[in-house]
Amino acid sequence: MTLQTWIPVPEGSDFPVQNLPYGVFSPPGREPRVGVAIGEQVLDLSAVWAGTPLGADLATSSLNRFMRRGPREWAYVRERVTGLLTGDQERRLVAANLYRQDQVTMHLPVEVADYVDFYACEQHATNLGRIFRPDGAALLPNWKHLPVGYHGRAGTVVVSGTEVRRPSGQRKGPQDPAPVFGPSARLDIEAELGFVVGAGSALGEPVAVDDFAQHVFGVVLLNDWSARDVQAWEYVPLGPFLGKSFATSISPWVVPLAALAAARTATPVQDPPPLPYLVEKEPWGLDLVLEVELNGQLVSRPPYAGMYWSPAQMLAHTTVNGASLRTGDLYGSGTVSGDEPDQRGSLIELTWNGRDPIALADGTSRTFLQDGDTVRITASAPGADGVRIGFGEVSGTVRG
Repeated sequence: MTLQTWIPVPEGSDFPVQNLPYGVFSPPGREPRVGVAIGEQVLDLSAVWAGTPLGADLATSSLNRFMRRGPREWAYVRERVTGLLTGDQERRLVAANLYRQDQVTMHLPVEVADYVDFYACEQHATNLGRIFRPDGAALLPNWKHLPVGYHGRAGTVVVSGTEVRRPSGQRKGPQDPAPVFGPSARLDIEAELGFVVGAGSALGEPVAVDDFAQHVFGVVLLNDWSARDVQAWEYVPLGPFLGKSFATSISPWVVPLAALAAARTATPVQDPPPLPYLVEKEPWGLDLVLEVELNGQLVSRPPYAGMYWSPAQMLAHTTVNGASLRTGDLYGSGTVSGDEPDQRGSLIELTWNGRDPIALADGTSRTFLQDGDTVRITASAPGADGVRIGFGEVSGTVRG
């Protein structure tokens, strides 16, 4: 039986009752609190549980206190909210605590503890290998043995809509006699998914690959802004640093794993077989498609289903050395790219490092981002009952 809500939900909405993503919002003139999106509205969960310890954990400026309660409580709240939105018994309570999304302020949904970004897409890694090592192997020797990643800067994770200041740093082109300092001239994007850790783990105790859903609360859209010229000069031998750490944008809505059950799919065949700690009984691939817009023009549709490493494998690898998880940890999938040229999730791939500019409808073209450019990333996936669910958006405008 298809779930139906009594709240009007426009056809094609990202937020049918089968989704119910969590976010932190402020009603006009009031303090932030936790809510769920339904259609074009948001339900104030702190009011639904007012006067209870759970209500206190929902009347806060981040999801962290609620996420810390763990998967049993996550399931209870989702079941209860679904009942409220599909049943008639407490319509008055719900109706009194609904707000139009266009009249509230959305905030960063989590207090980010640690931020890690992976490099889990074979197509993206292969494209960059071909760009920078045209005479060598596209993939480095370790790539198919472990999920490669780098540790980013949690304090520069920002919510969708936050302007991104063009970063400065050292740059050295192939023909330059010495490095120079100045604003990045090769500012790029990376269209990704981000995974939000809700339940932590003890230091020294690795998290098994099949325990992914016991720790990860949900999924956001993520744009890992990248200064390619700064990155190119600094990344040998220790990897990205200032070329990445200036800003990472995430969507305000966190789609719970439970909403993505219908989107689960097998990951690509992994050859050679991974080591035992990375072997999944039931792979956590996701049948999900992102869309990237530059100044309102669709430029790419990256498919997530082709990602080589799953988020469960990324989590297992993060902790296999005994590193602990904390509530609010965020890790990115790395750029999502597909086999086709119009499925590449970064400008460096779409323009092949500037060789093939993107023609825009206004008559201009782009190789990398200019001041004033706006990037918007959306995504959709199969949901329960045959509907499609969405993630809202992650957007940002570049300022000089």
